[in-house]
Parts: sequence; C-alpha cells; structure tokens
Amino acid sequence: MPSGAPSGENCLVDMDSKAGDMFGSEDAHPTGTGGAGILAKLWLPKGFSISMAKEWIDRRRLSIRPWAGFVDQRKFSKPRNFGEMCQRMVKNVETFNSNYTFIFLGLILYCIISSPMLLIALAVFLGAFYIIHLKSLESKLVILGKQLTVPHQMGLAGAVSLPVFWLAGAGAAVFWVLGATLFVIGSHAAFRELEGSDMEELLMEPV
Repeated sequence: MPSGAPSGENCLVDMDSKAGDMFGSEDAHPTGTGGAGILAKLWLPKGFSISMAKEWIDRRRLSIRPWAGFVDQRKFSKPRNFGEMCQRMVKNVETFNSNYTFIFLGLILYCIISSPMLLIALAVFLGAFYIIHLKSLESKLVILGKQLTVPHQMGLAGAVSLPVFWLAGAGAAVFWVLGATLFVIGSHAAFRELEGSDMEELLMEPV
C-alpha cells in the first residue's frame, strides 16, 4: 500500500539530511564555520569562535618562557643607571611577553574570584547579553531606526548591568588590576637581567 512516508534507506537518508541541516550546516552557525550546532548559534556572537580563542591561547603557551628561569633570583640585579633600566624593560617585555600576559590574566581571575559581588555583576552582564543575543536571533532588534549589531548588544548589556558593577566596586577592581599588573611586570622587567642573546643584540647596535 503506497504512502507518503519514506521507508528503509530513504528514511535514514532523509533523517540524516535533516539532522545535518540542524546541526552541521554553515547556516546553523552565526560565524559561518559550520559544525557548531544549535548551541553555538544560540550563544556565540558573529565573528567569534571557541577555536579562535583556543588558537590564541595555544600560541601564547608555545611562546612562553620557562617559569623557573622567569623567577630565578640569581638573574635579578639592580640596574646601574636609568638607561640600563629602560633597555632591560624594553627587551624583557619582548622576551617575556607571554609570561606577562598570563600574569595579567591571573590577576584578573584572582580579582573576580575574591569579589562575590563582582561575580554577580559579571553573571548579570552575561545573562543580559545572552538574552539580548537570543532576541536578535529570533528577530532583528532595531532602536532609533538602527539594527543592533553585536557590539551594540554588548553595550546594551553593559548599560543594564552597570548599576550592579557600580555596587560591586568594579572601578576600584579595574584600577587594582592595572596597578598590580604595572607593579609586578614593571619590577620584573626592570630588575631581570637580559638574556645572552639580548645582550649581544645591544652590543651590536650602533651607538
């Protein structure tokens, strides 16, 4: 008896194609990378992907200098003059750039973890951005005749969560992170002796 429903292999092919349309097509991902599925479509903003963040972290990890040498006390000394201190800071920032980056990220993480109110403020911001982003996927959000792009959505989420950030003392936290970063990195760069290769480069530079 004929029917409109597919059977056998045709049924399996039809189901696979529909599943591919939902979870594997390029259109299912706002970044156009494909294979990310519905969850990526609901969360990741256009122009960003987890693979991009992972690639950036991997590059930093590959270029990081050994931490044992980074904190070796035998390689620290007082610079003889202001000129030598400036040379050390410039070269050490180039040499230990990835190490300094992870120190900065670590200070940010410590500041967030040690402040429950700041955690709540971040949760409010992420929740607001998530809701706004979902609404923009369902239908275009237009304010004052302009469609909201991802940066606009983040700005709107920031405006919504601004009172919570103010109550959490986010401004003081930002200044603390910046101050601690400048102090730790500046002190290390100024008192850490240059690597042998860096010293050779300085000696070869014309005076």
